[in-house]
Amino acid sequence: MTENWNLLGHDWAVDMLRQHVANRTMRHAYLFTGPPGLGRRTLALAFVRSLNCSAPPAPGAFCGACRDCRQTAAMQHPDLHIIQAEKEGGILKVDQIRELRKSVLLSPYQAQYRIALLLRFQEANPNAANALLKTLEEAPKQVILLLTADSPEGLLPTIVSRCEVIRLRPLPVARVAENLLARGAEKEQANLLARLSGGRPGYALRLLEDADALDFRREKLDDLGNLLPASRVARFAYAEKLAKDKDAFRQTLLLWLSLWRDVMLRSAGEENSIANIDRSDEIERLASQLTLSDTRKIVVALEKGLTQLKQNLNARLLAEVILLDWPYL
Repeated sequence: MTENWNLLGHDWAVDMLRQHVANRTMRHAYLFTGPPGLGRRTLALAFVRSLNCSAPPAPGAFCGACRDCRQTAAMQHPDLHIIQAEKEGGILKVDQIRELRKSVLLSPYQAQYRIALLLRFQEANPNAANALLKTLEEAPKQVILLLTADSPEGLLPTIVSRCEVIRLRPLPVARVAENLLARGAEKEQANLLARLSGGRPGYALRLLEDADALDFRREKLDDLGNLLPASRVARFAYAEKLAKDKDAFRQTLLLWLSLWRDVMLRSAGEENSIANIDRSDEIERLASQLTLSDTRKIVVALEKGLTQLKQNLNARLLAEVILLDWPYL
């Protein structure tokens, strides 16, 4: 764990942020990027604690015990404003940013800094993004804005240019597995979950603690296997059912993408990089039945489908196109 901040990995980012706090050289805004479950929000909240801790044990550190630290950890600090879409995959709206602008013009109520944490900012609609740009330009010096997003490329360049960008990267799978073992996981389970997480410690921990998430994965991967020999009529029926819940649809596409990527890796002779190691027999069978070009097309189509789903394209039509393009095996 990184000293004082109690985080797994991202040591370079912690060291840099600690130096900013210790030297009082904080930027006006920070952007934490990387895939979900990597620790973007956790790192941002640790940064908030170091900024507003009332009894830091060392420069850039936080005590974790003072009122400011406890309230921040619970995300209930009066000077911490958390802005996000109503649900993951939703839309962050302009009215939320307008309310934020009113708040940040006020002096801090309790701590040294008033901080806004905008989660999953790639979900902001264009009006919200433009409103934030104005907020970045007008916010007073005691205000610090923290954003999280999947990547800088999905945001307005003018917003990114005004932020210190912290690009987080997945951790080594072995390190994630060690953390799961320390939390009571069995060795085989830890290895599987670490691989499934792709080096994202937060996602791995969620899989360890949430049995429903693993049940959902098992169900959807079983569905994939059942759909390959299914008729067009059966695929149409499944597409109609799948499209009814947009969030479940997105999660299903992510799971299917993970498995098809494994098939592609196996076809390319990279079996040591496979994530779904508990599905090795199925992956081996599909790799033997399809060419590398076939699996690559499926992977590209799923990636495109996820992008189109974010753009609010017709979900049922999207599901039908994806499933009808799959081979019949």
